[in-house]
Amino acid sequence: MARDTSPQCKQCRREGQKLFLKGERCLTDKCGVERRAYPPGDHGRGRQKQSEYRVQLREKQKTKRYYGVLESQFRRYYDKASRQGGITGENLLTLLESRLDNVVVRLGFAASRRQARQMIRHGHWTINGRRVDIPSYQVREGDVLAVKVGTGAEAIIRDATELTAQVPAWLQADHDGLTAKVLRKPERREITTPVQEQLIVELYSK
Repeated sequence: MARDTSPQCKQCRREGQKLFLKGERCLTDKCGVERRAYPPGDHGRGRQKQSEYRVQLREKQKTKRYYGVLESQFRRYYDKASRQGGITGENLLTLLESRLDNVVVRLGFAASRRQARQMIRHGHWTINGRRVDIPSYQVREGDVLAVKVGTGAEAIIRDATELTAQVPAWLQADHDGLTAKVLRKPERREITTPVQEQLIVELYSK
C-alpha cells in the first residue's frame, strides 16, 4: 500500500495552517505551525509570488494531505466525482469523507488518519460483522462499524475518544461500546474540511 511518509509538520507549514495530521500533538505548543509559522525550506520566509494556478494547486495539495491521499488516487476520486450527477466538487468531498480511515477519525476512534489507517490495516475494525482492512473502503448508509473482539488496540481507541468534541450528524457513535453506524451520506455543510473544492475543479478542468 503506497503512503506518504514525509514529515507531517512540514506539510502543515507548507499549507500555512493546521491540518491536524498528528492528532493530540497538533493541539499543543509543539505543533510545527505554532513554532514556525512559515513554509519550510531555505526560502520559506521569502516573498511568494501568487498566481491563479498557484492558489488552485495549493488547494489541491492541501486536500490531498488532509485526507492522506496520494496524487494518482486523488485523481481517480476526482474522475469518479465528475462522472456522478450533481456538483463535482461536493461529490469529491463526499467520496473522501466516506473513506473508512476518515470515518474512524470523525467518529473519534482515532486521533489522526495515519493512526486510523494503521489500526484498519492491522484488522482491528469490522463492518457489518466482517473484518475490513482497507483504509480507502467506502462506507455506505446503514453500515455498522465495531472494534474487533479481543483487539489489542482498545486502550488506544478509548484514549482517542477523549479528544473528540462532536461527532458529525451523518454518523452515530457509541464511545462506550466502541461501535458506530453510518446514518447517511454527509452533506456539504457538514464537511468541516478547510478547503475550497471549486478551486480543485478549476485546476483539473484546465
